[in-house]
Amino acid sequence: MTTAVTPTPTQVVSATTNNSSSSSSSSSGVDTGTIAGNFQTFLSLLTTQLKNQNPLDPLDTNQFTAQLVQFAQVEQQLKSNDQLATLVSLQQSAQATQALNFVGNTVAVDGQTAQLKNGSASWSFNMAKPATATVTITNSAGATVYTGSYTVQTGQQNFAWDGRDNGGTLQPDGTYKLSVVAKDANGDNVAVPTEVQGVVDSVDLTQNPPVLSVGGQNFTMDKIKRVLRTGA
Repeated sequence: MTTAVTPTPTQVVSATTNNSSSSSSSSSGVDTGTIAGNFQTFLSLLTTQLKNQNPLDPLDTNQFTAQLVQFAQVEQQLKSNDQLATLVSLQQSAQATQALNFVGNTVAVDGQTAQLKNGSASWSFNMAKPATATVTITNSAGATVYTGSYTVQTGQQNFAWDGRDNGGTLQPDGTYKLSVVAKDANGDNVAVPTEVQGVVDSVDLTQNPPVLSVGGQNFTMDKIKRVLRTGA
């Protein structure tokens, strides 16, 4: 009777190492530091073990089943990773297509800064309740160029500035920031989120997510509050 020789642990490890090295240097270019590399190593180990097991002392059925389960789990994980990568790619393509649709449209975005051009700049803000609001406009250097107090009602409010300071002097074109401090009838502060409107001039698709240029400023699509009719 011929007795099968069971390989020593050193032999098995050596065979596995050689198989892994061959897999790593194959044309597939699998990175052994990833789950795909571990999958190839596991497959090589399982194959080597099956080829060299002693027929008089076969592998325990429970151990073999557990290894097959691990094999299936790793394989499914690889497939899931491929599907997730495909979904991410599709989402990025959808974002790019959606961003392009904004070009040429007037949008309202969260923000405090607007461009003064030809003596005109505008902002909007939403009041949760009637209040007395103090509006302050500062230039790019942070200096206050205009301040005024107004009684405002509940709802969307538009504020148009003619570009003149409190002394009536026309300010140069540029970027200006508006801040609003409001108090209700009881003297309590009222939060006032501000918005700016402008035409989407261009979209940078090299950024992730895409960036929209509105009046010389960059915004991501999540900052858009409303889209107005083209040319509005």
